Amino acid sequence: MTNEAYLQYVRKKERERSSPLAKNTALAFIVGGAVCVLGQLLSELYMSAGMSESDAGTAVTVTLIFLSALFTGLGLYDRLAKHAGAGTLVPVTGFANAIVSPAIDFKSEGFITGMAAKMFLIAGPVIVYGTVSGVVYGIVLVLLGTA
Repeated sequence: MTNEAYLQYVRKKERERSSPLAKNTALAFIVGGAVCVLGQLLSELYMSAGMSESDAGTAVTVTLIFLSALFTGLGLYDRLAKHAGAGTLVPVTGFANAIVSPAIDFKSEGFITGMAAKMFLIAGPVIVYGTVSGVVYGIVLVLLGTA
């Protein structure tokens, strides 16, 4: 196949599979917004139960991580993501899903060599980058004398 023929083939496939941008954007906005509204409602609920704003924020984060992991394990998160797209990538919920999904996919390989080893397959580089960035930022602040 020549380069020209391949490019024509790719363009044809792109036209066949083009997604409706407005619909996808609206769904991502609605679902992402709904996750954020849920977080705010949980925060208000926890604060009305007597928690401080800081403690309520921590409780909301833990709750959203738990719900994301639970929904991922039940297969509901993937079904929602299929329709909502980027709306499910709200940082806390998306990160929890990114950690739990590989663990579930590799559970047949055993607890240690499958689930535990593959759990940070996707999220591991993010954690490493965040940790190294934090250390570098801290060193820069110390060197500038602003820490």
